[in-house]
Amino acid sequence: MVEAMTDTTADARLAAEIAAAAGELLLTLRVAEQGTVGGRELGRRGDHAANVFILDRLATDRPGDAVLSEESVDDPDRVGADRVWIVDPLDGSKEYGMPGRVDWAVHIALWESGRGLTAGAVAQPAVGAVYATHDVPVADHDDTRRLRIVISGSRPPAFLAAVAREVDADLVPMGSAGAKAMAVVRGDADA
Repeated sequence: MVEAMTDTTADARLAAEIAAAAGELLLTLRVAEQGTVGGRELGRRGDHAANVFILDRLATDRPGDAVLSEESVDDPDRVGADRVWIVDPLDGSKEYGMPGRVDWAVHIALWESGRGLTAGAVAQPAVGAVYATHDVPVADHDDTRRLRIVISGSRPPAFLAAVAREVDADLVPMGSAGAKAMAVVRGDADA
């Protein structure tokens, strides 16, 4: 079991390292393209650049593993693979393309046959944070403030306003699913 734990920790560290580096690449691209391109086109460019970077790193560091990326053509061989990296190189590409928005993220996870998800990382480059399964922070939730529920900024479910009234909560619109989840991990939101 010690060997499996070490491998899982190494995979989580690799996921965090790659997610952080892809995030730095995205920040650099965002600055370089400022004033030239923005909006959805900047999001497309960022998605592509981060995807190429992540795929290259995984091919170098874990050459025997399969990859399923939101931005790549699916390789059917991954279905029979023992290890599959699951990647969203730029979650919240719409928000990434909007000046000043920080609610976008890089997601990298590892699925292993017979074990499920064993390692993963979410980088939020615009806030300088990387969260990984080998080093999960424990948030201090403030019980004195109103509850805060993060919701989709573009497609919030209609029933949430009623839920918020019922539990006396504030709804906080946000982009990326990773940004939402990490807001809860940090203690900035409650659900």
